[in-house]
Amino acid sequence: AVSAALLAPSAYGFSIQSAFGVRKSSSLSGVAEDLDLPCEDECAITSFPNMPESVHPGVLTGQAQLDLLNHAKENGYAIPAVNCVSSSGINACLEAARKNDAPIIIQFSSGGSQFYGGKGLDNKNYKAAIAGAVSGAFHVRTMAEQYGVPVILHTDHCAKQLLPWVDGLIAASERYYEQHGEPLFSSHMIDLSEEPIEENIEICKEYMQRMSKIGLLLEMELGITGGEEDGVDNTDVAQEDLYSKPEEIYEVYEELKPVSDMFTVAAAFGNVHGVYKPGNVQLRPDILKNAQEYISDKLGDKCPADGKPVLFVFHGGSGSDISDIQEAISYGVIKMNIDTDTQWSYWEGIKNFEEKYHDYLQAQIGNPEGADKPNKKYYDPRECMRAAEVNTVERLEKAFEDLKCQNILGLPQMDEAENVLGPRRGGLPV
Repeated sequence: AVSAALLAPSAYGFSIQSAFGVRKSSSLSGVAEDLDLPCEDECAITSFPNMPESVHPGVLTGQAQLDLLNHAKENGYAIPAVNCVSSSGINACLEAARKNDAPIIIQFSSGGSQFYGGKGLDNKNYKAAIAGAVSGAFHVRTMAEQYGVPVILHTDHCAKQLLPWVDGLIAASERYYEQHGEPLFSSHMIDLSEEPIEENIEICKEYMQRMSKIGLLLEMELGITGGEEDGVDNTDVAQEDLYSKPEEIYEVYEELKPVSDMFTVAAAFGNVHGVYKPGNVQLRPDILKNAQEYISDKLGDKCPADGKPVLFVFHGGSGSDISDIQEAISYGVIKMNIDTDTQWSYWEGIKNFEEKYHDYLQAQIGNPEGADKPNKKYYDPRECMRAAEVNTVERLEKAFEDLKCQNILGLPQMDEAENVLGPRRGGLPV
């Protein structure tokens, strides 16, 4: 039950709950309700003023997820999809989403999942990667509601040899579905772009038949994203493989659409993982435009009114011109992956913190203020990690801006956090 105190006027001058409605019990109950956690302000609302009614705070699955993606396509924005390897990185994403009044996609790679579980844990049969992703999923589910933003919980590239990893995660979602009426995750990517297209489509189709039963969305890759990421090296791939053909994209659409609407396509249009000097990445967003037109022509009267039947995903966008990114959005891109830039922003926050407080970080005792002065409040890990989070939130604000994904939900400006506890002997201004 929501206490009367939650309905009192807030610092905004009105009650968020009275404006947007209080979350009600349902078969799709949230983590806060399941665990009887405090659920106030944005956490307690049922929907957002500017979004489809199905879109709510917390992790979205099934139709609610599809409604959000279609809203992005119809309104000309794309949602940043950030690879995370720690709870700290997840919290930075949620904070950034709330500050930008926007949805966000949080995703785990197989390597990131293993790291989340702990590199000291044996990963035979991908058990550490499975456990790590599940652990991260519960963290996202718990905290996304508290930040009051809609989140798509996704896993990134899964090549053929990694399918046992995704099998374990789908099994976890099936068990979660039995208790909660929705899957643990929102979606999974299966990347069989290095396999023959017939095998790629057939395996994706088999997974869709299983996933669609519980409301899981499938992201498939067609064509190859160049560069290197998470141990997958495509730096020497043939140039023609970096560009998908309209006929291939239509073949995917034709095979997957009868199974379910719950799929997106990461088509190749010159994308390259990693970061390169401006001009070195030759994107061709017109490939997406041509594909939408080709498929629309094939569909005839069955084509959607907007002429964009495919939900496209943008991989490998670091270093791309903003004009290319926004042109791609206009052709139906609703998700853009971000990893390289947020890896740097997190590290840069730590680097800048060390540079600023270098003389306080060389020993436990002794600094410019005196040989007997303690340095605990400087080397406390929370300080440099918070510096990393702040820097990442700032970098993500640029991503939200570039993707036209700001002021989407219709929430008031985020209040400054209160009762923030710092390291003993007083926290630093981080």
